[in-house]
Amino acid sequence: MSTTSELTRLREFLNELIPSEDQLVRLYQNFCAQIRKGLGSKTNKDASTKCYLTYVQDFPTGNETGKYLALDLGGSKFRVLLIHLKGDSEAEQITKIYDLTERELHSTGVELFDYIAKCLHEFVCEQKVDNEHMPLGFTFSFPCVQTGLSRATLVRWTKGFNCSDTVGEDIGLMLKAAIARRPGLRIDMVAILNDTTGTQMSCAHRNPSCNIGLIVGTGCNACYTEKVENCERLDSKYKDKPKIIINVEWGAFGEKGGVDHLFTDYDRTVDQNSINRGSQIFEKMVSGMYMGELVRLILLRAVNENLVFAQCKLRKHITDILTKKPHCIETKVLSDIANDRGDDWPLVKDVFKQVFNLNNADPDDCMKFKFICDVVVKRSGNMIGVTLSGLVNKVGESFSVIGVDGTVYRCHPNFDGYMRETLDRFVDKDYKYDMMLSEDGSGRGAALVAAVVHRDYMERKSLNAKLRQ
Repeated sequence: MSTTSELTRLREFLNELIPSEDQLVRLYQNFCAQIRKGLGSKTNKDASTKCYLTYVQDFPTGNETGKYLALDLGGSKFRVLLIHLKGDSEAEQITKIYDLTERELHSTGVELFDYIAKCLHEFVCEQKVDNEHMPLGFTFSFPCVQTGLSRATLVRWTKGFNCSDTVGEDIGLMLKAAIARRPGLRIDMVAILNDTTGTQMSCAHRNPSCNIGLIVGTGCNACYTEKVENCERLDSKYKDKPKIIINVEWGAFGEKGGVDHLFTDYDRTVDQNSINRGSQIFEKMVSGMYMGELVRLILLRAVNENLVFAQCKLRKHITDILTKKPHCIETKVLSDIANDRGDDWPLVKDVFKQVFNLNNADPDDCMKFKFICDVVVKRSGNMIGVTLSGLVNKVGESFSVIGVDGTVYRCHPNFDGYMRETLDRFVDKDYKYDMMLSEDGSGRGAALVAAVVHRDYMERKSLNAKLRQ
């Protein structure tokens, strides 16, 4: 059994990863300051949270009908969806997943979008809708500057993508050009959005009070509904409608300060070893792509300081693996072992067997490993809860629904609770909130945006016809 002094040493060792109340208050203040900068026309250039305009200003009523396509590109796989909206918030969907190889991930933009257009063509033919005119919503989950609903300039690639001749280019035009190069493909790409906007729209389809979207998966980002009078960079021609969804791109929070007081040596190492050094600082502290690696670095140092595996015969072997095999601990592990407890620790032991080829691990080492994992996950949930509080308070509605998606949120049994811990402390007492799990925001949400755009187009067409009579 671990002695009290051993557990005390481990807690002290992990203390820098357990934010104090003062540190969380400072995080909240810094984040809110960045949002204000991001919205300002003169201060946006100095903001790390760019608060991109999405040009999504119409919202679903739940009564939308018709067939729509959605394309979801945000990782090493992409999806094509055919969604049949039936009104009364009802929908049917057919989904097909396509793999992207290293070739596509590091190809030219033309090659990437030609491949995507080829897959779109195959899909509509398979579903026998190739002779129909199909509006498409495109979920593109990378930092972009939008200049219209279907116009978006790529700022930078993240999540392992590095396609040439794309940064600084209009992604919407590139996809439209690729579609045009395929004879007979009758698809009209009417909107580009990211997965957070799709998540918010998907949840708003079921509950109109949803005015915030959040993704906590491989990456992490949020969006929210803002009053147009607060958007200094929005052209006056778009201010005839009262609200607009803002894509915060908060993964970049910290690139210009703001999280330095919480940034540990482990975070610094993760950043230094990443392909986008100095970028996406907040995302690297809280998202699924990096939490497993943070655990590896923490565990390695803990082993070297005789805090874990001190009596294990394979200690040197474990140290070698932790040193020589980055990413040997996957973030999925943190969710898998979250409910493991007691004297036997079967789930943690299974992890040790797979990663270290260690059988019959000491229960004390199992307990310590789980504690390290919990500290990393709780820090993530608490920090996200703080920044979400800033958005709830910024929206300023008496009740706000936060639409949430992403594998970390879906799979970790305690993550929702960790976010609520700080939400409950930082949301203004005059406001109430709740969280809603999204039903395929990046897919259905994209189709809903296409449906809303189509609805708006048909209403304007009808009005113009009446005016001509």
